[in-house]
Amino acid sequence: MEKRLIVILLLVLSFGVSFAQNRIVVSKKELSLYVINSKNDTIFFAPVSIGKNFGNKTSEGDYKTPEGTFPIYKILDARGWKHDFNDGYGVRNGAYGPYFLRLKMKDYKDIGIHGTCFPESMGTRSSEGCVRLRNEDITRLIRYIRVGTQVTILPEGV
Repeated sequence: MEKRLIVILLLVLSFGVSFAQNRIVVSKKELSLYVINSKNDTIFFAPVSIGKNFGNKTSEGDYKTPEGTFPIYKILDARGWKHDFNDGYGVRNGAYGPYFLRLKMKDYKDIGIHGTCFPESMGTRSSEGCVRLRNEDITRLIRYIRVGTQVTILPEGV
């Protein structure tokens, strides 16, 4: 019995280690998100929408996507979330899709990777600063990440 528990524990630990070694890279230049595993293989790809304005985030409300490396510190169920995009259409249900992956940042608390009610916006600069994915893509992405996964957002020139 004890040997069986040790084997199960080793399997769980080794799965967790390999899982934790996946990382996300967002290319602002290519408007794309990649999941890279520990062997540097791309295991997931999706087009994204990022902040309307170019450059690194410098203040709340500047509509820029931050650059750098940040861990995911919360994976939230966002299906009931609403938002008014100030586009004349009022508050939209499901504005953030099924999930919101909150990134841990020193100066900003509401930046993340999430789904969208605007799937046609992929490949554009149309968000308020977050990284948007189609809802089906964020649902697939969840399989490859967990709290603690590192997210690197590359500047436009890289």
